[in-house]
Amino acid sequence: MKKLTQADYTKKYLEKHGIVQKKFNLDPETVALLERLAAARGESQTAVVKAALQALSAGH
Repeated sequence: MKKLTQADYTKKYLEKHGIVQKKFNLDPETVALLERLAAARGESQTAVVKAALQALSAGH
């Protein structure tokens, strides 16, 4: 049996949990804002992005 590489293991894990990775090129100010918001809310950066998208979708 072939041993999985770390990349293979990660890919398998993400697929199993329905996680899709996206890459965004952001300017330093936006990255800093995301980091500040995440820290202030005590949430992950992913949670902040999800909340922002939900708010935009709801028309806030």
